[in-house]
Amino acid sequence: MSLSVMSAEIRGLRAERPVSHLSVYLASSQDEIDSALALRYQIFAREFGAEISGPRPGIDEDEFDRHCDHLLVRDDDRNEVVGTYRLLTPERAAAAGRYYSAGEFDLSRVLRADRRVLEVGRSCVHPDYRHGGVIALLWSGIGAALDLYRIDFLMGCASVHDEDGARIGALYTRLAEHHLSPEGERVRPLQPLPGFDPASPAEPAELPALLKGYLRVGATIGGEPCWDPAFHAADFFIWLAARGITDRYRRHFADKPRPIDWS
Repeated sequence: MSLSVMSAEIRGLRAERPVSHLSVYLASSQDEIDSALALRYQIFAREFGAEISGPRPGIDEDEFDRHCDHLLVRDDDRNEVVGTYRLLTPERAAAAGRYYSAGEFDLSRVLRADRRVLEVGRSCVHPDYRHGGVIALLWSGIGAALDLYRIDFLMGCASVHDEDGARIGALYTRLAEHHLSPEGERVRPLQPLPGFDPASPAEPAELPALLKGYLRVGATIGGEPCWDPAFHAADFFIWLAARGITDRYRRHFADKPRPIDWS
């Protein structure tokens, strides 16, 4: 399926509570991609203090970006990108040499030849737009991608911006009670979080909205988190069977795609 058709399908989606000036689509030019990369820099570097280096100032990019599709939400009135996700298909992961998550976790248990896995990542939303409309549109686009790319599983890393191993350990213990992947579907962090203690009596770290959203639609965490020193974050591995996305999600976040006008 071509990028233009994919974008048309995603543009045809609408949130449960439509916001007339917002649209969701796949970037089709380098300028559009750069707008997403600039938003990522604004959020990750300036808001969360990530140590981002690269040839272009004010831009968050790595070697995977050229292999990914970039899902964007734009404020049409201001002509500004206000939300983004990047999507890495199995074919493009092969071209890149690996999935991004493989640099943080041993994925040998979850990646198999009979599975089509879509990796999502680098999600962020402009501070002025952190409401249901933007999140709904991003999830509408992801939902369309799962169908259009014939995906079996979705995976990614959800960051908790907290460096306290005891607090992260307490959060992990709480999440593991109901949201831990089955033993055969777990991953191993390549760089464990310093001071991580799942038996800690500490107050759990705050559950980020992104991670909360994944759990709400049926995702599980693949085990203990990986430490990402550049982003000063503990990354939890997220695993979600595409067929397991609940009817509640379908009703809450997106309607079925409307017919495309090919005229």
